Amino acid sequence: MAEKQKKLLEVKHLKQYFNVGKSDEVKAVDDVSCDIYEGETFGLVGESGSGKTTTGRSIIHLYKPTAGQIIFDGQDVNQFKNKAEILAFRREMQMIFQDPYASLNPRMKIKDIVAEGIDIHHLAKDSAQRNKMVEDLLELVGLNRDHSSRYPHEFSGGQRQRIGIARALAVQPKFIIADEPISALDVSIQAQVVNLLKDLQRDQGLTYLFIAHDLSMVKYISDRIGVMHYGKLLEVGPSDEIYAHPLHDYTASLISAVPVPDPEYERNRKQIAYDSSVEVDHPENPRKLHEVVPGRFVRCTDEELPMYQERAAKFTK
Repeated sequence: MAEKQKKLLEVKHLKQYFNVGKSDEVKAVDDVSCDIYEGETFGLVGESGSGKTTTGRSIIHLYKPTAGQIIFDGQDVNQFKNKAEILAFRREMQMIFQDPYASLNPRMKIKDIVAEGIDIHHLAKDSAQRNKMVEDLLELVGLNRDHSSRYPHEFSGGQRQRIGIARALAVQPKFIIADEPISALDVSIQAQVVNLLKDLQRDQGLTYLFIAHDLSMVKYISDRIGVMHYGKLLEVGPSDEIYAHPLHDYTASLISAVPVPDPEYERNRKQIAYDSSVEVDHPENPRKLHEVVPGRFVRCTDEELPMYQERAAKFTK
């Protein structure tokens, strides 16, 4: 991937702490580093509270990061000083939110919700062009053009999420952070929304950071996967390889908990317990992401690296 495509996003040692210096300080994201290449889908998985959503919100600067670098399309986002630079960045990177009910203003019509970005970035020369752009976007995500005059309460959860996708696409971004976009939807609707995202990516050349805790869906949509736990990125690698041969014990534990629609398999399935106490860092022997084999990264100490290299060697034989 690194040889073929350029890095669209580089995250270096990102930290996002809350209540800094107080007794209830929370290290929601603690030293996360990753690269996302143009045109790919990078899946971010982990259990609830692992820091996935906070990572996404920090990357797009809904939260101001405590520390670290975010380089988007060759520019350091933290160095943006004036409103014009920030506005240009916001146009290039958009977000689809988790809750399709809370993310749409109930007092606004759909045409005004979708057109917010169009208005802010002055992409339409008059109201007729604005309305046409909105209607085209609604059609693009599988809704009717006449839906633009309705209010959010008149739509189902799946339709609302399509409206959220249309809003994100309105400013023609390069990069979209999809924050658990299917977790609040019925299972029958989830596949429709994911297939829509894949089609849009193919047709418009989009790059995704896809945040989710549904591991089977992440495997389906993602090219590469990062596994988070307690605010730290523990493993990164191609999705098929991570699912077939997890290197980190936490990844193995997470995958062992995924249900499979096979009664025989389920009767014999054994969940792998994970002891999180092994993650405690010691200042004299810190853990960091090491490239165990080309394209596979694991967070470990220098002393643990040979163990992971041995594990990886077994899988590649």
